[in-house]
Amino acid sequence: MTSNIILHLRDLRKTWRTQNFKFTREQKQEYDMLVEARRERVKYFYDNDMVQKGPKVARKKEEVQEED
Repeated sequence: MTSNIILHLRDLRKTWRTQNFKFTREQKQEYDMLVEARRERVKYFYDNDMVQKGPKVARKKEEVQEED
């Protein structure tokens, strides 16, 4: 289910746009549940240091010297 959360959220947002920017009660409950599940998942990643913090530092490759 975790991998499909974003897809379901995207579908609900698309539906929301086509419904004149309004959710039905059931859609709103489903949207809130999915957003909460996504927030919990992201919090899990941050709590377990599974995200990059700070800028990415590119390493320079050492030039290989060919012997003649």
